[in-house]
Amino acid sequence: MRRRHLMASGLALVPGSMLTRAWAQAPAPPSAPAGPAPAEAPRRTHALSLLGEPALPADFKHWPWVNPDAPKGGSMTLTALGSFDSFNPYILRGTPGVGTTLIYDTLMVPSGDEASTEYGHIATMAELPRDGRGVTFILNEKARWHDGRPITAGDVVWTFNTLRQSGRPFYRAYWGDVAEVVAEGDHRVAFRFSGNENRELAQILGQMPVLPQHWWAGKDFAQPGLEVPLGSGAYRIDGFEPGRSITYRRVEDYWARDLPTRKGTHNVDVMRYEYYRDTTVALEAFKAGQIDLRTENVAKDWATAYDFPAVRSGRVKREEIRHELPTGMQGFAMNLRRPMFQDVRVREALGLMFDFEWMNANLFYGSYTRTTSYFSNSELAATGLPSEGELMVLSAFRGRLPESLFTSEFRVPASDGSNSNRENARRALTLLREAGWTVKERRLVNDRNEPFSFEILMNGPTFERVALPYIQALQRLGIEARPRTVDPAQYQVRMDSFDYDMTTEVFPQSLSPGNEQRDFWSSAKAKEPGSRNTIGISDPIVDALVELVVSAPDRQALIDRTRALDRVLLWGHYVIPHWHSRFFRLAWWDKFGHPEKNPRYALDIQSWWVDPARDRALPADRSTAN
Repeated sequence: MRRRHLMASGLALVPGSMLTRAWAQAPAPPSAPAGPAPAEAPRRTHALSLLGEPALPADFKHWPWVNPDAPKGGSMTLTALGSFDSFNPYILRGTPGVGTTLIYDTLMVPSGDEASTEYGHIATMAELPRDGRGVTFILNEKARWHDGRPITAGDVVWTFNTLRQSGRPFYRAYWGDVAEVVAEGDHRVAFRFSGNENRELAQILGQMPVLPQHWWAGKDFAQPGLEVPLGSGAYRIDGFEPGRSITYRRVEDYWARDLPTRKGTHNVDVMRYEYYRDTTVALEAFKAGQIDLRTENVAKDWATAYDFPAVRSGRVKREEIRHELPTGMQGFAMNLRRPMFQDVRVREALGLMFDFEWMNANLFYGSYTRTTSYFSNSELAATGLPSEGELMVLSAFRGRLPESLFTSEFRVPASDGSNSNRENARRALTLLREAGWTVKERRLVNDRNEPFSFEILMNGPTFERVALPYIQALQRLGIEARPRTVDPAQYQVRMDSFDYDMTTEVFPQSLSPGNEQRDFWSSAKAKEPGSRNTIGISDPIVDALVELVVSAPDRQALIDRTRALDRVLLWGHYVIPHWHSRFFRLAWWDKFGHPEKNPRYALDIQSWWVDPARDRALPADRSTAN
């Protein structure tokens, strides 16, 4: 038995132990009842939280930030990029339409204003056994599919088994510690766990979308397609043009419209996604009034592209909304399945040539902060030297980790911003020579005279202006790097099959990391097409640290173990860190009302509504506003 099991069991008797045998041989007190003592009743709760008690009581009426009296009606047109050929977002094959998850409800709904708390939705309550080895959800008897049939425990069981068997590989990792799921009647579903170390497992099961078993009968779930599926959510698919647009219409008799998790949300009658080839075309469509609202992710465009008449007249509004989300890691990721990237010295050298300071000043208008952690913008990020708690974790691997990890602070390379970056270039060339690469006739080659040459894969032109200066910097070392831009659908296919050299990758994080870390970093997932371990990390130390994060018994242990994992990943130089912003940038045509407050950990566009008076005040042909 592991030490963690012993701690969890407290004074409980372990079958087969000497204490158990001694108890069995002792004479029972005369008043002792026959048979085993009754098991302690499970704890019932309306909400699940990993960070203490939920902020909202069982009888809360609506989310604190929403307007519960928001009017219903109107339309909102948003942007999508690329194309689509499927309405199934849960499988590996096909490119799912944007917004498809709007048609499905989940067992529980996360609060955007709490770091790691979710409240009952399809499931009105959750029961947690005292030994931590499962969770039972009690379903709302009013929950209905759009065809009027009830949502049952059988649907939940079927969904879980189908997603784990035929869904994206992510689900097999995320739910790997579930031993079985059983329907205990029409409105109770019990998940039983293989152990009690995975403290977030109940909560991540609460995030599960529920799919209609009766609608999928006789259909191949693993095949993409454009047959409009049956859902249970606030919207249904109302129409579409393959590859061009999808329209969702609010369900008037939506079963959950008055639940506290939905009151004041999903106010717009018609949600429409228009597809465009790239962000440049999409921005022009917004200026012309074909798009109602957009989030802006390009700092240059935010600084320069919104000086047009509709902005100056106030018909287009702009706002930066501060958030407290962990920003995770975005960076140029190297595919370790390629031999040239398998030497850590090579990876470190490539990172030295990325001149963020020059880019931030000349491309991003100084609007970004350099990312220095896989868990950036959170208390989970490793900083300085390892703490005492981190050392307790990392010391078990001393001798197999670089000693500098214990004695030096990890720092991302920095430059003076002059675009010369000479000192870093000299250090990079030294590392490359140590790794067996030399410069011959202005080309970097190995001992077989093979050139150091690779491709940077991108899914649109946005990152070309970032990649090109980096490519020019690499040329100074004799490295030939080539940009390769493909459409989003082809990009997804290539990423799922790990067919890339280097690419821009994003590893999102939460304030409660856990099971998803297996999909990001574990050796098993490095070999599984479609997993999120796109880098191809296969390191037993990382595997062990991931399992320690998943099994963390309390908050402080989670912080220490996550920082230890972060530190090992950073010293592995697997990515060239980019940057992050602590704001959502929004621009919209002035037809909407929205709550005064935005939740701290989400951008809740679903709490917005169409203001009829403002909508009427806009010209029918918005292009005339410019």
